[in-house]
Amino acid sequence: MMEDELQETLIKLKRSNSELEQFAYVASHDLQEPLRMISSFLQLLQMRYSGQLDSDADEFINFAVEGAKRMQNLIQDLLAYSRVTTKGNEFKDIKMEEALEQALVNLKMSIEENNANITHDPLPIITADYSQMIQLLQNLIGNSIKYRSDKIPEIHISAQEKDNDWIFSVEDNGIGIDPQYSDQVFQIFKRLHTNEEYKGTGIGLAITKRIIERHSGRIWVESELGKGSKFYFTIPI
Repeated sequence: MMEDELQETLIKLKRSNSELEQFAYVASHDLQEPLRMISSFLQLLQMRYSGQLDSDADEFINFAVEGAKRMQNLIQDLLAYSRVTTKGNEFKDIKMEEALEQALVNLKMSIEENNANITHDPLPIITADYSQMIQLLQNLIGNSIKYRSDKIPEIHISAQEKDNDWIFSVEDNGIGIDPQYSDQVFQIFKRLHTNEEYKGTGIGLAITKRIIERHSGRIWVESELGKGSKFYFTIPI
């Protein structure tokens, strides 16, 4: 009896999660067009009337334009978050070194601007969604560059086999994270810094967690303030 009730609860939970994912996708997708129109007209106002009104008006228009840009970024990230499960590709054998190479190509400009030094150990072949592994590595490495210290960013990617998992790590020498926030950083919209300090929506690490959960793995971070961070994630063998 209890097993039947538990099974029914799980079915309802899966259905609820699926409906929430679909809602997030539809809402974020359908919001893009009206917001794009608002943003376009605000930018026209900014270009046409900047300097012709008083300083308060210029400031108000600038606030509105920046607010619209942040909302666009938020909607795009929310769409990406909802697509992790709804638009995922089939799992197949992939070379993680190739996924890493593509992630580094995507991050080329950021790497060059920050003179980041990125190294890696030999990486294995795993069964996974290739596109999502690129996205996962891109998010983690991009974060390491973004939250750099005053030193040149040093980032190292490695992997080791343990029990029935591959354990990957992405280690950096950045600003680090207070251990009390080691779980919070993976929650959607949770940010440890203001938008003025570091641009972003607070969805990047939530997406990485969602990707890993889709692959039946775990993700966590070990870090201290001022001593860099080491992100771990597992992929079943």
